[in-house]
Amino acid sequence: MRPTMPKKAATPVSFESSLQQLEQIVQRLESGDLPLEDALNEFERGVQLARVGQQTLQQAEQRVQILLSDDKNGELTPFTAENE
Repeated sequence: MRPTMPKKAATPVSFESSLQQLEQIVQRLESGDLPLEDALNEFERGVQLARVGQQTLQQAEQRVQILLSDDKNGELTPFTAENE
């Protein structure tokens, strides 16, 4: 008998979508109405979503740092419609 491979999570459409899914999972877990196996599955999915979200945020932070470091002598100005 072959061991079954764990199911891979579907890739969320966007960061916002995965955050919304994570919030829904937290609500279901906090309700206390889930059977143990369902709660464990929800928790596992939540951990996966949290890790992907954390990775997305780290990548965004790196992009911002790269953009800001491109011109170290450049002056940063607040964005306004006039600056476009």
